Amino acid sequence: MLNQIVLVGRLVKNPELKVTDNGKKMTTITLAVPRNYKNQEGEYDTDFLDCTLWTGVAENTSEYCQSGDMLGIKGRVQSRIISNDDGTKSKKTEIIAERVTFLASSATNKENKNSKDVIELDKDIKEDKNKKVTKNSKKADK
Repeated sequence: MLNQIVLVGRLVKNPELKVTDNGKKMTTITLAVPRNYKNQEGEYDTDFLDCTLWTGVAENTSEYCQSGDMLGIKGRVQSRIISNDDGTKSKKTEIIAERVTFLASSATNKENKNSKDVIELDKDIKEDKNKKVTKNSKKADK
């Protein structure tokens, strides 16, 4: 079984870093993701998807990204039951971002950024750099 989602879209507003009661850093961002087909009026619809980022990913995204920037997000879909103010319960489905890749800044921010075209913002989700290389994996890389 697989629970994985990959999104590419533009950041709707500047991310705000928050600290939870237990001291974990997090932020919730909204990503505008255009659909790849036209509607009946001949226009592309856009979905606005909320993504939750934790710890280092949240810190780096809030520090380096601004509204209008294009991001790539790799993560998972998660559902939970929440209690509403009126005492009823409802199901909330959200995207938990495990990796964020900064793809491009918005046109107005390009002059203000001194960064590479692609910056990996996945401080907490480390690739396994200590993995042993076998003869088969060397051949596959060539």
